[in-house]
Amino acid sequence: MELLSDPNVWIAFFMLAALEIVLGIDNIIFISILVGRLPAEKRDLARRLGLAFAMVSRIALLFSLAWVMTLTTPIFTVVGQEISGRDLILLGGGLFLLYKASHEIFLEVEAHQPDEISAGVDKVKTGATLFWGTIVQIGIVDIVFSLDSVITAVGMVDTISVMVAAVVASVAVMMFAAKPIGEFVDRHPSIKVLALAFLTMVGTLLVAEAFDVHVPKAYVYVAMLFSLGVEALNIRARTKRQGA
Repeated sequence: MELLSDPNVWIAFFMLAALEIVLGIDNIIFISILVGRLPAEKRDLARRLGLAFAMVSRIALLFSLAWVMTLTTPIFTVVGQEISGRDLILLGGGLFLLYKASHEIFLEVEAHQPDEISAGVDKVKTGATLFWGTIVQIGIVDIVFSLDSVITAVGMVDTISVMVAAVVASVAVMMFAAKPIGEFVDRHPSIKVLALAFLTMVGTLLVAEAFDVHVPKAYVYVAMLFSLGVEALNIRARTKRQGA
């Protein structure tokens, strides 16, 4: 009860929850794009499972802080560069994100199939294999994003219960935001390509971070917001022309 009556605890909770939501934007975009490949009736379930896995992985890492901290210990050295367990996770996650985003951009921009072929491929892929394959891919990126999120939480708050409460609150907010964001991205192909470009930048940042090159994520977010603002004006202009 002392925690609940301490205003400093509430300030730390709201600050951390807000930061977790901001750090989860890239996670929501990744989930929305992957889920968009699934049949409409399976998308909500996939979103919930993906975000639930994100919450579980974050809480599990919070309760294993001693192990997480050992990830920063160098394991070996390559060309004078010390490599730790955290660096390997960030490198693997960044490369996976770069590959996945680039592949999705190719499918969105370059890949053209006849309708009957596409229908046949979609029919084969809409089974359990595609569904669970999507969940596994979400899980891989969740772990990478969770590591970043947990390290940030440890730097801001000392009390484990506050960290867990902030993570649960942020995931609850993301649960509500994921569906409208996903539907908006699906309705506007140009926004989807922008979102994929954003994920490409995030993957590049993760790879750079693995080699101790620190680039503030705020730069990426500002660039993305500017691009979204420009594209929103384009969408509005196209809508007005079509209505004219």
